[in-house]
Amino acid sequence: MCEDDGEIMKAAWYERQGAARDVLRVGKMDEARPLAGEVRIRIAFSGVNPGDVKKRQDAFGVGMPYPRVIPHSDGSGTVDAVGEGVSREWAGRRVWCYGAQSYRPFGTAAEYTVLPLKQAVPLPENVPLEQGACLGIPGITAHRAVHVAGPVEGRTVLVQGGAGAVGACAVQLAHQGGARVIATCRAERDKEIASRAGADEVLLTGENLVERIRALAPDGVHHVVEVAFGANIESDMELLAQDGSIAAYATNAPRPEIPFWQLVFVNARIFFVGSDDVPADAKIGATRAINQAFEAGWQGFEIAEIVPLDQIARAHELVEHPVKPGRVVVAVAA
Repeated sequence: MCEDDGEIMKAAWYERQGAARDVLRVGKMDEARPLAGEVRIRIAFSGVNPGDVKKRQDAFGVGMPYPRVIPHSDGSGTVDAVGEGVSREWAGRRVWCYGAQSYRPFGTAAEYTVLPLKQAVPLPENVPLEQGACLGIPGITAHRAVHVAGPVEGRTVLVQGGAGAVGACAVQLAHQGGARVIATCRAERDKEIASRAGADEVLLTGENLVERIRALAPDGVHHVVEVAFGANIESDMELLAQDGSIAAYATNAPRPEIPFWQLVFVNARIFFVGSDDVPADAKIGATRAINQAFEAGWQGFEIAEIVPLDQIARAHELVEHPVKPGRVVVAVAA
C-alpha cells in the first residue's frame, strides 16, 4: 500500500479488539500511497459511527479481519494525490468519503487515507468539512432505507427514531423525495432535530403511539424506516397500509419474533439494510441525493463534540455513552 520512501503519517489503530482505552493507539506509520484508480485524501475530520465502535469491540463476533485496523469509514478532507488513471483535476478538491474501512484495513482515523475514486464525493462549497465527515454510513443507510421499496413521492413515511443520525437523514431524504414524513423520538429535546430535518409531524414514543399515528394517517403508513426492529415490529405491523413496507437498519434484539400472519394479510415487504452492503449504484445515488439536500438548504447533522485524534479513545466512549445529542467527530488535521 505504501512506497518504502521513509515518509510517515500520524494515525490511530488497534491490533486487537476490546475497550477503547485498552486497544486504541496513536502513533506514526508509513504514509498511504494511492494505487491505480485511487485517490489519497488528506483527512481533516474523521466521523465516528456506532459500527466503528462495534467493530473495535468485536460486537458481531467476527474477530480481527486484518492484523492492524485504522478505524472509521467516513471522513472529509482534500484530495492531495491521485493514482494512475485518475484525472489530476481531482487534486485539491474538498471531498467527503465513505467505506474507507468497509472490507478494508485502513480507515480515516489518520492523516491520509486512500480509496477508490468512486468513494470520494465532492463536498459542496457551503458545507463545512466537519459536516462532511458525518455523511457516509448514516447517509447511505438512510437513503437506502427510504428508497429501497420504491419512490416515496406522495406516500406517508414513518421514521422511527427520527432524531438519530440515520433517522434525521432519512427524514430529510424522504422529505426531499416528496413524502409526507411522520417521525418519532424519545425525548422532547429531540423533536426539534426531527422537525428541522423536515418532518411534517413529530411524536414522542410512549403511551398510545399507534393510536396517535393512526389519527395522522388513518389509511395507514406506506413505508417505515426502522431503528429498533424487534421492539417496534408489532406496532409497525398495526400501522402498515396494504402492500406497505418496512426497512430496518438496526434492532434492539438480535433474534426478534415477528407477527407473521398479520404481515402476510397486509402483503407487507420487509427489507434489511446494512450500509456496507448496499448495491454500488444505490450508494452513488445516495451520495448525489445527500449533496442535493445540502444544495437545497439542509443544514446537516448536529455535531455534539469534536475530539482531537490524540483523544480518539474518548471519542469512541462518547459514541458508546452519549452525553448529548449529535455526532462525534475526530479532528485529524493539525
